[in-house]
Amino acid sequence: MSYKIAVATSDGENVNETFGSAKSFVIYEVSDGVCKKSGERNFTTEENNCNSKVCGNSDGCGSGCSGYSKPSAKVEIISDCRAVVCRKIGFNIRKQLERKAISAFDVSCTINEALEKITFYYNRIDRHESLRK
Repeated sequence: MSYKIAVATSDGENVNETFGSAKSFVIYEVSDGVCKKSGERNFTTEENNCNSKVCGNSDGCGSGCSGYSKPSAKVEIISDCRAVVCRKIGFNIRKQLERKAISAFDVSCTINEALEKITFYYNRIDRHESLRK
């Protein structure tokens, strides 16, 4: 089974961006437990769905808050991914990700460490094995 994981990073080595501040996501394709970088998806401020009346920021917050109604443009650009890995993900975005069946992981570590743990988790889940071993 093949799937994609989106990672918020500014340096390409560490998970060091919050979902709201991420300008792009590095996409990793996982096939047979092997992760390969497959591309990058950029987010521009023009794509932001911010509703300043709800979030209170007259400039547009850039976080993709979406005014609690429309899906965030950031959620849309990673909608084909199984998971997203960020340093921090807010409650409203987490709910939007849940509606799209995208798992959200808040971590502070290297990308390799995060991908290793997540692929281990999904391999066990996909094979219906206990995580307690």
